[in-house]
Amino acid sequence: MSDPIVPGGTEQLKPKTRPKVQEPKKYQVVLHNDDYTTMEFVVEVLKKVFRKSPVEAHAIMMSVHKKGRGLVGLYPYDIAATKVEQTRQMAKRHGFPLKCTLEEAP
Repeated sequence: MSDPIVPGGTEQLKPKTRPKVQEPKKYQVVLHNDDYTTMEFVVEVLKKVFRKSPVEAHAIMMSVHKKGRGLVGLYPYDIAATKVEQTRQMAKRHGFPLKCTLEEAP
């Protein structure tokens, strides 16, 4: 016959393990320079779609203008894709060829 399990006995309890939770991959949203989209419109997009302050929006717009592209922000994929699509639709409504892309963050 086996010994009954007695509370407070000598049996070992396994410690609880927590599953490791991975953060979702981040994606960069990038605006690209072109010869037709106005600087004012780019600032407006940054303020409305990306909720940037006027100072941040102007700094990003100048980066796009001088370097040919500007990093707008890092987001999980679904949010990045939504913001890219909102930017493209807004540009299309206003008749601008503003290019906005997303790239996996390094």
